[in-house]
Amino acid sequence: MTDLDAFSLLLTAEGSALLDSLRDFDPARELAVATRLRRSYPTELVSAALAQARLRQRAVAKFGADDAYRMFFTPHGVEQATRKSVAGHRAGRLSALGVHGVADLCCGIGGDAVAMARAGISVLAVDRDPLTAAVARANAEALDLGELIEVRCADVADIGTGPYDAVFVDPARRGGRGRIFDPEGYSPPLSWAVGAAHAGSGAIKIAPGIPHEMIHPAAEAEWISDGGDVKEAVLWFGTRPGLRRATLLPSGASLTGRGLPDPAPRKVGRYLYEPDGAVIRAHLVAEVAEELDGGLIDETIAYITADELRATPYATAYEITDELPFGLKKLKALLREREVGSLTVKKRGSAVEPEEVRRRVKPRGPHAATVFLTRVGGAPAMLIGAPVAKPAGPGAGRLLKPGR
Repeated sequence: MTDLDAFSLLLTAEGSALLDSLRDFDPARELAVATRLRRSYPTELVSAALAQARLRQRAVAKFGADDAYRMFFTPHGVEQATRKSVAGHRAGRLSALGVHGVADLCCGIGGDAVAMARAGISVLAVDRDPLTAAVARANAEALDLGELIEVRCADVADIGTGPYDAVFVDPARRGGRGRIFDPEGYSPPLSWAVGAAHAGSGAIKIAPGIPHEMIHPAAEAEWISDGGDVKEAVLWFGTRPGLRRATLLPSGASLTGRGLPDPAPRKVGRYLYEPDGAVIRAHLVAEVAEELDGGLIDETIAYITADELRATPYATAYEITDELPFGLKKLKALLREREVGSLTVKKRGSAVEPEEVRRRVKPRGPHAATVFLTRVGGAPAMLIGAPVAKPAGPGAGRLLKPGR
């Protein structure tokens, strides 16, 4: 029995009922569950249902429980699928651009097609793998979006995109040996995807670590983070060529580049700002530094320092109480003096691993602190402080320790 045959069993009434019954099953008891189920169901169906139940549990983190337990997945599809919030943001941008029809090339299990359909966009979803295409089709039906999503099993190179307002391409960025770092090693290659999207309006999902020099000059490049984690970069065509943008979800705050020069290093002030990863990837630290009237602690380090506290969605603020030359003995003594037992270790520009720091300083006590292992003015340094507490409501004060 092929994987496609096994998947087809899940689409039957018997398979659907069995899969629904496994929503809350414990994978640690899978052997016992399988033994019990095989007394009532065919072995092939039990194996397929248990595998799918595991995938659904993994998919909750990306799609939420409401969608994940209605959808179908493949192991590769769960790993590579776009997070629901990110796909929704991208679909919203396409809708705002007046797009009514999209050719979704390399659609995978259909997560992006679902987001676009929910934004009112008609989608042709294409994938060359028969099982993946079958899963995408099942997801469109399971989420009641079959009228807006047509799924086609074909090579994307054979698809005519002329009838569609825009093209969306999500090239495969993993191969038999793992992650592919060269964009020309994507499947299809980035140059092919650019050719497909460049003809009119379009978007290409790419790895956030793409070198800026590899970005097509006609593209707007957007880096997207969700909950502080950088999830992807998108090349947009038909928008603003050459623009660099950082978008932070779930707030939707969006920062665009203005071509500012790198901010000058300055002495460490009372506050340290850690820019969101999307801001750093988009090379927009200078824009945030200008907003904060701050400078860098080192010309090679993306930490911003300032003397005043200013609100910004693009960076996390810390109040710095101590600045020391690097040395774990000094750090251990200071933490013992301050009775710090909860220690957060952050690093940028340091070879020392946070786990090694915690192991050697052995923090103990009722208080908490954050230590930054970094460079200041070219020299290894340690900055100790704490996050600035966000006000609980109008007029609420900040819970800060006294400054240095």
